[in-house]
Amino acid sequence: MTNPTDIPEQAWPLFDRYVHGDLSRRGFLDQAARFAGGPAGAAALLAALSPNFAAAQQVKPDDARLATRRHAFPSPDGNGQVQGYMVKPFNATGKLPAVLVVHENRGLNPHIEDIARRVALAGYLAYAPDALTPLGGYPGNEDDARALFAKLDPAKARADIVAAARGLLTLADANGKLGVVGFCWGGALSSHVATQVPELAVAVPFYGGAPAAEDVTRIKAHLQLHYAANDERVNASWPAYEAALKAAGVRYEMFSYAGTQHGFNNDTTPRYDPAAAQLAWERTLAAFKSALG
Repeated sequence: MTNPTDIPEQAWPLFDRYVHGDLSRRGFLDQAARFAGGPAGAAALLAALSPNFAAAQQVKPDDARLATRRHAFPSPDGNGQVQGYMVKPFNATGKLPAVLVVHENRGLNPHIEDIARRVALAGYLAYAPDALTPLGGYPGNEDDARALFAKLDPAKARADIVAAARGLLTLADANGKLGVVGFCWGGALSSHVATQVPELAVAVPFYGGAPAAEDVTRIKAHLQLHYAANDERVNASWPAYEAALKAAGVRYEMFSYAGTQHGFNNDTTPRYDPAAAQLAWERTLAAFKSALG
């Protein structure tokens, strides 16, 4: 994987705009060519910044310690149904606490499936829904996924994720204790789920936007929020969010990681910061253990 120090500083905000749909592929390449030595350098830079799922995989899909399956929940207020990836320890006996794992703005890609397996290895029933279900699911590559994501009805997509959270509370092999972790779009959805599902015990958003201030009063869960220091777009929402959390008396803790970029937990790209990601993940698992057992 490319060393982050090899990436020009100008590339980070440009890539962030590209990843979040504010800049087309052509737009990225045209602007990057100005500081990357021309079109060929810009193309090489984009390739270096793009995910490498195989190199970053921590838990193999066929890991003998895990039992995996595809599972769908009804979503009457959303797109009718949401499909996803269910994982639990293979030797689990009895019911388990459940953790919803919510993806970034590219759908249920291999990285998020890997995250779900990591959660399951910690002793939980993990479920990663795919918001792209109504459009055929994750298409197999990030550019097509990003394009599909822009076609989703945002309200219905949020309702699908909430339906998945509520569905986990009803499963025969779940014990009724529920947590959520999400990244980027999924980070924002983690906070949104906390405003919609009063049974939720803990929410762990990674670099996610804030919910509407008027909805914060409905949060009953403990929040553990993780932010990248160099993430102006997302961090701009934090002061008002924090004020609303304090006014509502919500239990929360916030961590900001010095020197990190948006997406620092994503180990498939050079934005990954190993030290920050490890610390954030240890804190995440500690929050789950405290709230879920």
